[in-house]
Amino acid sequence: MPTSPAIEITPCTTDADYEAWRQVRIAVLPYERCDSLEELKKQDASPTRLMVLAREGGVVVGLGFADRSDAAAMGSLAPRVLPEHRRRGVGTALLHHLADHLAALDLPRVRATVDDDGSLEFAHAHGFEDTDNEIEQTFTLDTAPQVGAAPEGVDVVLASDRPDLWAAAYDGLGKEAVSDFAFSTSIDLTPERWATSWLGDPMFLAVHDGEVVGCAGLIRDTDVPHRAENALTAVRRDWRGRGLAVHLKQRTLAWAAGHGITEVYTWTQDGNDAMRGLNTRLGYATTRRSTMVAHDLPLGPALD
Repeated sequence: MPTSPAIEITPCTTDADYEAWRQVRIAVLPYERCDSLEELKKQDASPTRLMVLAREGGVVVGLGFADRSDAAAMGSLAPRVLPEHRRRGVGTALLHHLADHLAALDLPRVRATVDDDGSLEFAHAHGFEDTDNEIEQTFTLDTAPQVGAAPEGVDVVLASDRPDLWAAAYDGLGKEAVSDFAFSTSIDLTPERWATSWLGDPMFLAVHDGEVVGCAGLIRDTDVPHRAENALTAVRRDWRGRGLAVHLKQRTLAWAAGHGITEVYTWTQDGNDAMRGLNTRLGYATTRRSTMVAHDLPLGPALD
C-alpha cells in the first residue's frame, strides 16, 4: 500500500508510547473516558490487538487501534488524527494499516464508530456503510437522587464483594442481555470478556435466591474524576417490569453523588426504546449521536 514517506506508523511498546496514544485519544475524544496506562498495557497483551502511533517528522499526529470485535466474525478499528494534522493522508494510512492487521486474522468484515460529520464523511469516502446508530445520554448530578426500594426478595450487593456471582451470571444474565442489544450484528460474548470488559467498578448486582437477576454499575474516568460512564445495565427477562432497572440505576447515581461524580453518561442503541425511556424518566438528557459503519475485508487499494 503506497503511503507518504513522511508518515511513520509504529506499534506501541513503551510507557511513553502508550501515554502518547492516550493523549491523542483524549484530545480527539475529550468527552469520553480513556483507559489508563496500565489498562492499555494489559489489554494490549492480546495477540489479536494492535495499538499504533502515527508520526510525521517524528511528531505524533495520530493513533490507531484494531482488534477482534465483540460482534461475531468482525473486527473493530479506530484511526484517530489530531485535528490540525488531518487531510494530509494520515487517517488513510492508519485505516489501511489497521485493516490489513484484521484481514490477516481472517476476519471477513470490520466496523468502526464515528460521532462527528468529518469522521463520517471520511468513512463514506473509503466505502464504509452505515449499520447502526446510538445516542449519548447524560445525567448531571446536583444532589444525590432518591433511591426507591428494591423489589421484594431481591438483595443488592457489590460484585467486588461477591466476584463468584459475577462470573456465574455469564450464562444467565450476560448472554441474555447482549442478545437483546439492538445492533444489526449479534454480540459474541465470551466468559473472559464478561469477566473483564463488562464489569464496572462499582457494579451492583441484584440477587434473588442466589442468582443474579440484574446489574448496573459505573466506569470512572481517571482523567476527569468528576465524570463516569454507566457500565452495563441489564435485568433478566423474567424480572423486567418490576422496577428493578430503575432501582439499580438509582443506586449507581446515588453512589456517584457520594463519590464526587457530577456527570454520568451512557450510550444506547436505536431500537432500545425501553432503556432510552428509562434514562429519560430518570433525568438523562440526549447530548450527542454516533454512527457505526462497516466494510468488508480487505479494504482494497488506498485512495490517492
